[in-house]
Amino acid sequence: MAKIAEIRLLFETKIKDGIPDPPGPFDPRDLERVKSDKYLYRVLEHSQNNVQQAVQMLYDIMAWRKTNKVNEINEDTVNIDYLKEGIFFPHGRDIDSCLLFILKSKLYVKGTKNIEEVKRVVIYWLERIEREEDGKKITLFFDMDGCGLNNMDIEVIMYMITLLKNYYPYLINYIIVFQLPWILSAGFKIIKGILPAAAVERLRMVNKDKLKELVAPEQALTCWGGRNDYVFKFVPENRVNVDKTMKNVTFAEDDNQHSPGEMLSLNPGKLLMFKLENDRIVAQLTIMNMDENCISFKIRTTAPEKYTVRPSSGILASKTSQTIQIIVSSGFHITSVVRDRFLVVSMQVPSSNISAKDLSKIWKNADSKADEYRLKCSCIEFKENKKTEPSKDPESIVYKLNNLQNNHNTLVKSLEMLHMYQLLSMFLIFLTIVLGYLAFKNTKHCQY
Repeated sequence: MAKIAEIRLLFETKIKDGIPDPPGPFDPRDLERVKSDKYLYRVLEHSQNNVQQAVQMLYDIMAWRKTNKVNEINEDTVNIDYLKEGIFFPHGRDIDSCLLFILKSKLYVKGTKNIEEVKRVVIYWLERIEREEDGKKITLFFDMDGCGLNNMDIEVIMYMITLLKNYYPYLINYIIVFQLPWILSAGFKIIKGILPAAAVERLRMVNKDKLKELVAPEQALTCWGGRNDYVFKFVPENRVNVDKTMKNVTFAEDDNQHSPGEMLSLNPGKLLMFKLENDRIVAQLTIMNMDENCISFKIRTTAPEKYTVRPSSGILASKTSQTIQIIVSSGFHITSVVRDRFLVVSMQVPSSNISAKDLSKIWKNADSKADEYRLKCSCIEFKENKKTEPSKDPESIVYKLNNLQNNHNTLVKSLEMLHMYQLLSMFLIFLTIVLGYLAFKNTKHCQY
């Protein structure tokens, strides 16, 4: 925490000394990032724990965002046709539950698009993903299957790498290059050359057979050999400007905590504990309506494609409860849940028989009326029972049987070795006979 405070102090000192024009004063929306310890931690990690480098990176980020008017980039200010084509899109998760940001290279034909507009589309997606994933790491997925020279634009790929290297700190989990044709190998050697050492370590060149080591078949698209039949369709971002300072946001400290004035009581209230149960990874959450009115609730997560939540929403009458089953999709390791978070949102409704249409309207106008309860995740790792150590008592039956088994194994190995020596001896005898015959034949030939 001391380094975080130092970064903040040095940065504030740096901008007080004056900012050249261009770029001019930084955008206040970007300066809000400096107040976030989480964001500064990302910058520090990206800068390999070097405070001075972190301060400079933070300054460069602010200048770049101001110069490129990044906060103004949205569906209305980029080429919507480029968005809808599905050259770039996020979908699926890797084995660490990090979102895949996919470049479908086969759909891109070099020279047919405005490069500057393509770059703005890349920024749009990175900004949107960073908001929706709350800064969680992503995996960059270059789908090169079926590509030729006209599908690979080095400028676009290097621009993506440069953005992630300089302006989106500590955001990359893996860089996956899928089904790279040999004819494009030289181009990726150039790209690899500009990657920092840490990124090179996260670079993976894979084919369909090896992909399952990084992306579970349930998460991989069918065109990659997986079982996910998703077809891209652009959906505008749902950005709701809510004054978070007006909301009741609860971070429960006990297993079952409820404070006066809160709508819900959660059990557990702080930590969802996942465990292996009947070959499934599951957790339970019980919520109770402590209010005098009916309450509508929704459950959200940072990894929606990873979990099945039953039910994910509902209405509770006063003093009634609901048990929620949370199931991890197959293909994920139990330890991956610790990265994820859950959010329970609740709001008063007039009755339990409210229509879906009216309920939807109430949620759209929720604003500060909703309560939020945040939960972290942990797990109980499944461990096989340790094998019973063999008895060391020479008089015990177990000891004698183990000794007999060991002697038998030794005898089998000796016989196998003897058999090998027999075969070798036979081969040498045969070789000697052949060489003797050839020598005899050669001698006889010389006599004549």
